[in-house]
Amino acid sequence: MTINELLNKLHTGKDLAPVYLVLGQGDYLQRRLKRAFRAVVPVEEQTMNFASYDMDTVPLAVALDDAMAAPFFGERRVVCIDSPAFLTGETKKQKVEHDLDSLQTYLSSPMESTVLVFFAPYDKLDGRKKVSKLLKKVAVTADIGHFTERDVQKFVTDQMKQDGYTIEPQALQELIQRTDADLTLMMGELPKLELFTVPAKTITIDAVNGLVTQTLTQNVFDLVNKVLAKDTAGAVTLYRELILAKEEPLKINAILQGQFRLLIQSKVLAKQGYSQGKLASLLKVHPYRIKLALQSQRRFQLTDLNQAYLGLFRVEQQMKSTTEEPELLFSLFMTQFANQRPA
Repeated sequence: MTINELLNKLHTGKDLAPVYLVLGQGDYLQRRLKRAFRAVVPVEEQTMNFASYDMDTVPLAVALDDAMAAPFFGERRVVCIDSPAFLTGETKKQKVEHDLDSLQTYLSSPMESTVLVFFAPYDKLDGRKKVSKLLKKVAVTADIGHFTERDVQKFVTDQMKQDGYTIEPQALQELIQRTDADLTLMMGELPKLELFTVPAKTITIDAVNGLVTQTLTQNVFDLVNKVLAKDTAGAVTLYRELILAKEEPLKINAILQGQFRLLIQSKVLAKQGYSQGKLASLLKVHPYRIKLALQSQRRFQLTDLNQAYLGLFRVEQQMKSTTEEPELLFSLFMTQFANQRPA
């Protein structure tokens, strides 16, 4: 079931399934869906007939006891289970013991008057576990982890339309770029963009440029382009701006290395015939980042990408083993890289 189909179903409140699984990472959609599930219960009944349990701190048995109880002076009870790591292959010791046998028993015959919702912020469940297999068989699943750039764009523009706003095509692309097509970040920017554009109610490129700050990842992406263009002055200036913005040098360097690693992987695998979708799935990276990587890697030689990656690895070692200023180490890296000849 798609997210919009589920939201529409919850809006009507009719013919709801007894068990739902919301799979995938995405804070905004997780919160929105939980609000929609809560709204299924009349406001005056929510105190007694709606509950949410975090499996990091609460035993599963407590949530199941609630799910098996009849609604209190109402027609329906909604019980949400957050962070059910016991459905994944996670091996770290959990703080709370969970009775998975009781969950399997419940899923075999769920309460008709209860809507039990699992909010699983994971890429996938462990298909080897009996309880995970049974849940996927019984539950209606909505996967929010497969939101493509097009899905995000449609979701945001639909929300704007619902609010009575429009956005210029160029402004929409800039908003997507500055937020890395992250739906949570984009929806967080909407209120101030809409407020700024009253009464015209058309969001412009100037509004986006003036109000939306680029993410660290996007700033580093710009830095990568300056590095590969061997624009030493531009790269050092942008690096200095990130330091002045209180970004940690090791974090900047780690993201830089990660971006070059992604460019190298994309270039090698694209030559082997991998599509954008397959690359995103294989590398477990947001499709929008894969799209940008594919656009960038075509302009550069693999030797340059490798040299930059290895140079940044050496910068990391120096940051951890010397007292030299990070900006100086980065400047030396840029000078050496800009003067290198392709192998």
